[in-house]
Amino acid sequence: MANIKSAKKRILVNQTKADRNKAIKSGVKTAIKKVNVAIEAGDKVAANEALLAATAAIDKATSKGVYHKNTSSRKVSRLAKAVNQMA
Repeated sequence: MANIKSAKKRILVNQTKADRNKAIKSGVKTAIKKVNVAIEAGDKVAANEALLAATAAIDKATSKGVYHKNTSSRKVSRLAKAVNQMA
């Protein structure tokens, strides 16, 4: 355990940031799962709506620095490709 006051603060701040990042990543994963469930069900309308929500969640995570922009682009691209291949 840290003895210096600034080191103690760093531990607290890092834990707070890690919790925030974990919550954001979890939300993105949930949004991606909703798209995949809609694709598996064959519901094109629901898949498109879920894709919009997932894209927004991924972009928001990127703007907050949770994901690198290339990672978010890759995730969005793969989701869009999967939805477009339904037809």
